[in-house]
Amino acid sequence: MILVEGLFDLAVLWQAGFRNTTCAFGTHLTATQLRQLSDSSGRRVYLVFDQDENQAGQRASQALAGRLQQAGLAVSLVQLPAGQDPNSYFVRGAGAADFILCLQGAQPL
Repeated sequence: MILVEGLFDLAVLWQAGFRNTTCAFGTHLTATQLRQLSDSSGRRVYLVFDQDENQAGQRASQALAGRLQQAGLAVSLVQLPAGQDPNSYFVRGAGAADFILCLQGAQPL
């Protein structure tokens, strides 16, 4: 499962063929969203949040990763180039193969 922050991030990944993507609508999940993500044992969640210069997206990813792990999910953090999110990454010319490389290089927690 790929978890992103916003709808544009979700849309660009769906367009690129990544159908196992969902959106948190920000950096926090409700109890219902968390329950839905953890309904399958052994699921790995790839967090792909904004790579903000002020580190806000990265801090939010770390905090959310802790909550996901407490719910029994395996979590990996995906690094995109500095200052980018999935939408801007694809808008600037990346393709599905580039994103797959990012997923393969994700940092498991």
